Amino acid sequence: MRRWTAPLAALAVLAFAAPAAAGSASVEPIAVSSRPITQFRIGSAEKMFGPLEFAGGLEMTAPVRDFGALSAFRFLEPGAAFIGVADTGFWFFGAIEHDEAGRPSSVAGFRMQPMVDASGKAIAKKWEVDAEGLAVKDGIATVGFERNHRIAQFRVDADDMKAPFRQLDFLVPARELRQNRGFETVAHANADGPLRGALVAVSEKSLDKQGNVFAAVLDGPRKGVFTVKRDGDFDITDGAFLPNGDLLLLERSFSIATGVRMRLRRIVGDSIAPGAVADGPVLMQADMSYQIDNMEGMDVWRRADGALMVSLISDDNHSILQRNLYLEFILHEP
Repeated sequence: MRRWTAPLAALAVLAFAAPAAAGSASVEPIAVSSRPITQFRIGSAEKMFGPLEFAGGLEMTAPVRDFGALSAFRFLEPGAAFIGVADTGFWFFGAIEHDEAGRPSSVAGFRMQPMVDASGKAIAKKWEVDAEGLAVKDGIATVGFERNHRIAQFRVDADDMKAPFRQLDFLVPARELRQNRGFETVAHANADGPLRGALVAVSEKSLDKQGNVFAAVLDGPRKGVFTVKRDGDFDITDGAFLPNGDLLLLERSFSIATGVRMRLRRIVGDSIAPGAVADGPVLMQADMSYQIDNMEGMDVWRRADGALMVSLISDDNHSILQRNLYLEFILHEP
């Protein structure tokens, strides 16, 4: 627990840490060192946490200023090659490697490149490139941005990510989006589910008058604005759809009294509809006695043996008090 030896008050920078300066628009290969995490609950060999079984994890470091602030990612290949966005205005690519027992063992081929404007120049102003949510389908990356609220689409090219080719109507009235509490979740629903593959966006903590979280189905038969029931003091940081059409949300809480906490909540897919208040049960909750940090990104995928996997990453905010983590769980379905 070395990262918590400093006063907890210092962690109040969680959402406001200063970004690294934007560099050139070239791709930057980064050698990532990975330390395996074998216990999720510190000092315990326990594996089951509700319906989730801990499968392993990594603590990632690199001697490069731009590395970190990893806010969202999606696998391009199940459990292997991935694409992600950092909220300091960078794309990142790489691959998770696993050992013979199927546990995550290292990160290979990691590289970063800055987000660019229409002229191909790196964007230096953080408020313009505060990327928080990411969905990927058919070679198109859809990114949710805070501060300058927007949802934009990019063509995926690991060697040359260009400016967006399209801006989407996010439906939620712009006046309802709080500056640093905008779209943290962008996810594609199941093609055969009630949303028919629609793109769904959920804000972090932009609340309506009833205290629920603004969200929207951006296309398809259930297009329209809905809300997610806010439960306690947790804010939404990412989400991904499960095979049955439910939406799995990653949530985070921080206070001086309790420190950092995270949880996973399963939103019933049938409750997502225009004007509805979507809700569902908490599957798992963890605090500082577990191997967590500022958990921001998530994806769901199938392992080769058929296991349904949930992968999480943390955003270290470029703070010496925080860590970049990658965690894997098996979700045991009823």
